[in-house]
Amino acid sequence: MPFDTPQDAEDAFYDALEAGDPAVMAEVWEDSESIACLLPMTPLVMGREVLQLWRSIFEQAGAFDIQVRHLAWIEAGETAVHLIEERMQGGAPGQPGPAIYGTNVFRKGADGWRLLIHQNSPTPQAPSAPGA
Repeated sequence: MPFDTPQDAEDAFYDALEAGDPAVMAEVWEDSESIACLLPMTPLVMGREVLQLWRSIFEQAGAFDIQVRHLAWIEAGETAVHLIEERMQGGAPGQPGPAIYGTNVFRKGADGWRLLIHQNSPTPQAPSAPGA
């Protein structure tokens, strides 16, 4: 399925997460050994290992309920970088989990926009007060 915009590809990425669907997830990523994914508590994976990682995650955790907020978009030519905040749902009713900050990098190719890199990390701890 071609994605006409980086946002279309990003929407499909989060739809795949919410569905826990590795086949849909595979459609989002560029067909390249250059793709990369770096998640908390996992080593960097590249190429075909990215889709294996997502299959494993879905087998273990199933689907995810995530709220996404865009912090910034940087789009130039055939590359787009989206800086985002993700919040997992599923804790106390109406209470999203802590923020996770992420970066999604997209590249436009012959078959439309595809995800090239997904990276996220937990919220850093607030610095301690001087003299504390």
